[in-house]
Amino acid sequence: MAKTAVITDSTSYIDRSKRQENNIFMIPLNVIFGSDSYREEIELKTSDFYNKMRNIEELPKTSQPAVGEFVELYERLGKEYNEIVVITLSSGISGTYQSALSAVDLAENVKVYVFDSEISCAAQGFYVLEASKMAQSGKSGEEIISRLNDIKRKGIKAYFMVDDLTNLKLGGRLSGAQAFFGGLLKIKPVLAFEDKVIQPFEKIRTRKKAIRRLFEIFDNDAKTGETIHAAVIHATCPDDAAEIKEELETKYRNATVEMGYFGPVIGTHLGEGAIGLTWYKP
Repeated sequence: MAKTAVITDSTSYIDRSKRQENNIFMIPLNVIFGSDSYREEIELKTSDFYNKMRNIEELPKTSQPAVGEFVELYERLGKEYNEIVVITLSSGISGTYQSALSAVDLAENVKVYVFDSEISCAAQGFYVLEASKMAQSGKSGEEIISRLNDIKRKGIKAYFMVDDLTNLKLGGRLSGAQAFFGGLLKIKPVLAFEDKVIQPFEKIRTRKKAIRRLFEIFDNDAKTGETIHAAVIHATCPDDAAEIKEELETKYRNATVEMGYFGPVIGTHLGEGAIGLTWYKP
């Protein structure tokens, strides 16, 4: 029986207790405020991050883990495991996938598979938790990667709404003119992960209507009655997220709905008040 370890990066935002329970190992990305660098989820908790964000004028920067961090973890796990499966956030928004891949040739005595989730946050977490379940049942790295690719082919949907366009503008994700007119008209853009990157999906006038639009998109998949796994993701608005979760669970008996959050790296670009909805059919 294969003994396979599962590694994810911090942007899957799986709570520490859940990682420990599911034997998942994590490598953090970095958030940099001025000359101070913090390892996400280890040296900088999500609540502390948003508190710091309220008192700065310039957005922090983010950076991928160093190749050496992956090499060190691969070799340490290689003493106990035959194989390792690494699941990273999208290569379209971060160099983390490339760092994980570059480390494969430098690590000795262990077989490593690196999987580009092409997404992030709780959606990335879907892949991680599926991989963990399979690893604990004795599946090989090759079998796990095959299953993850099957999920990817079927598609994981991820849509989200930002409450304020400022961070997207400052982070270079939105032009100044777009941000100005968006704010003027109180537009709440609905965004989506497509082709490995964050793309504009629709412009909607109010927060309430934007959240309603997320429900409509979800309904197209959920109303078929097939089993569906979903997660509501939020940035410092847990009450809104809990309300959405309850409404989804009440209306769709075929859906299991988790709660997730936008941590520091992703929250740097989305800002407070963001709400996301992600789902897939297993």
